[in-house]
Amino acid sequence: MISKITGILNKAEEEDARIQVGAFEYQVLVTELVRRQIQDRIGQEISLHTLHFFEGNPVQQGRMIPRLLGFLHESDMSFFELICTVDGIGVRKAIRVIAMPVDQIADAIQRSDTKWLTTLPGIGPAMAEKIVAGLRKKVATFALAHGGLKAISGGPETGNDKIFADVFNALMALGLGPSEARLRIDKLIASGKVPASVEEAINAVFKGS
Repeated sequence: MISKITGILNKAEEEDARIQVGAFEYQVLVTELVRRQIQDRIGQEISLHTLHFFEGNPVQQGRMIPRLLGFLHESDMSFFELICTVDGIGVRKAIRVIAMPVDQIADAIQRSDTKWLTTLPGIGPAMAEKIVAGLRKKVATFALAHGGLKAISGGPETGNDKIFADVFNALMALGLGPSEARLRIDKLIASGKVPASVEEAINAVFKGS
């Protein structure tokens, strides 16, 4: 199974990227978010984390076509898999839905902001309610970057983000609610201290409380 692809970006079209790897050009489906992020990198080397799925209708004995779906970050790929668990959201619909940064979508879900969610392509009020009901308790880690975490760590795939995400989960396991856990982490970030480990971060959080 192909889990990552690296090559020269030949095209970035509405729902797919064409990536040249040696003598082969691969068609990789991408979300609108990814398309915007890579559209100015034509002719440059890019790397995408990939998922496989089959498109078609086996019940009607139609042809099943293998597809590759690509993401710049593994965390975005994990969020995509999560949102596909919502009844009524298949792969193709999820590709259209993720038109905004994942942390912003996750933050809206966590806040039960159905009005904001309806601004996403293909999401009406009923589907927004269904997304919140199904995912509100599952998106805390994805929403953690919203509101400042990226500013000190440079993006969702850095070591700092991983540490703070683990700290958030640890605080939740210790009995803190999502809002209190995020508030304590926000205070740690505001202090300018960047912990080298989860243990150091936890100690700093409780020392400052």
